[in-house]
Amino acid sequence: MTTTVLDAVVRLLRDTGMTTVFGNPGSTELRMFRDWPDDFTYVLGLQESCAVAMAAGHALGTGRAAFVSLHSAGGVGHALGAVFNAYRDRVPLVIVAGQQARSLLQLRPFLGADEPDRFPRPYVKSARQPDRAADVPAVLAEMHRIAMTPPRGPVFVSVPEDDWDRAAGPVEPRTVHSGFTADPEALAALADRLATCARPALVIGPGVDDEAVLPEAVALAERLRAAVWISPLSGRSGFPESHPFFQGFLPPVAGQLAARLAPYDVVVALGAPVFTYHVADDSPPLAPGTALFHLDCDPVQAAWLPTGTSLITTLRPALARLTELVGRSDREPPPARGRPAPVSVSAGLTPELVLAELRRRLPRDRVLVEEAPSHRDALHARVPVDLPGGFLTTGSGALGWGLPLAVGRALADRRRVVCVLGDGSALYSVQALWTAARHRAPVTFVVLDNGGYGAVRALGRRIGVAPVPGTDIGGIDFAGLAASFGCPAHYADRPGDLGTALDRAVTSLGDDDGPHLLHLRVSGSEGVLYEPWAR
Repeated sequence: MTTTVLDAVVRLLRDTGMTTVFGNPGSTELRMFRDWPDDFTYVLGLQESCAVAMAAGHALGTGRAAFVSLHSAGGVGHALGAVFNAYRDRVPLVIVAGQQARSLLQLRPFLGADEPDRFPRPYVKSARQPDRAADVPAVLAEMHRIAMTPPRGPVFVSVPEDDWDRAAGPVEPRTVHSGFTADPEALAALADRLATCARPALVIGPGVDDEAVLPEAVALAERLRAAVWISPLSGRSGFPESHPFFQGFLPPVAGQLAARLAPYDVVVALGAPVFTYHVADDSPPLAPGTALFHLDCDPVQAAWLPTGTSLITTLRPALARLTELVGRSDREPPPARGRPAPVSVSAGLTPELVLAELRRRLPRDRVLVEEAPSHRDALHARVPVDLPGGFLTTGSGALGWGLPLAVGRALADRRRVVCVLGDGSALYSVQALWTAARHRAPVTFVVLDNGGYGAVRALGRRIGVAPVPGTDIGGIDFAGLAASFGCPAHYADRPGDLGTALDRAVTSLGDDDGPHLLHLRVSGSEGVLYEPWAR
């Protein structure tokens, strides 16, 4: 019996654990679904960016690459914002887009993609349209290995729709051990500098969570008695925020960031871009007298580093070796981080009140997903995350990521996820509520509705642009909208109703319950971006 491209690809997907397929099907994908295997799950996203973000959440939850099926050029175009996020956040995805039949490509056919391997660049690690149908399985296997090799990220393959029925040989499974470490002399020199410095600090980037080395980061911080900060706009957790050495979150403004790090003579950034900025500032990246060392697996990050010394390495072996080389310090530990001011119900249903009450009800083992830019500083101040992998957001800024990301993360292990959203952010990908309901994904969505794009308004005030046109939205019944997708929902706008509403949406729902949305109309200040609560 002849082995087809489809046969070989199905076997490859089983071998690599990619049996949950996220997508939105069209005519150029139909042959891929012939004799769909009973052990595969197809998760339908009602828009392609939702499919990519759900796949990303699933990949982050399983630690494996996720498989995404997109529909030709139009579907890839719809998905590109989410692909951009996956690339910047180092999420391993194998993205396959349907293409018209090879016999039609010269005729510029309906749904055909011109130069499909160039379309998603530069926001994929690699992109191909195989030259022959018989090459499709081997190219997909190669792409999976590329996606999973540090720094991980999305890859893209365009497959003409008539390739699936062609003959192809099977692809044998392979193992790639991808950990690598820095030059031993460079690590020894860094260890010597850390042993003799007066005031060290660690900057924890998303790479710590991505490489699952939180225990190693904690061990190094405790051995050094180092202050610990989270890198600006990080899309992940990476250090327990209740730890006494934790100092807070660095702002994405050069002058403010340099001021936060000025007290330290040696700063070691672990798996972090150095640094991610959002607001233009002519200040230098660090104050005079602060030496920077940067450990990351990506040579591209090391190439554009404006200052300091880079060690290209995966983090696990590097942190293990550094911890061995440095002695246990007896220097004074960093000061304890301050606490936010108490909140009062007299100000109405403010975001700060919601987040304070959410913290009281949030189990420590809950994964928290956030896409509420107006309230991110308040969330960081009032809802500490200690769980490895316990916090996810967009580290790159393309909205519409959080809601479907939470759905995919919940489907990865069927543990309840709490997703805090702004009203503006939620509307970019609200279709994912349908998928959550259809698959009974255990997600609680908390929508903080301030009637518009509050983060844009705040940034406008910061740079002297006010009012900002196009930032007001309102009159949207999120509870009714969720119910229309099959997701149970409730609404509250008074402080007296908040406790009962959160109990219903968070406390009383377990992992076996489906999704629930809580729409909260919040009042109060929208805040000033990048003047975060200080220690």
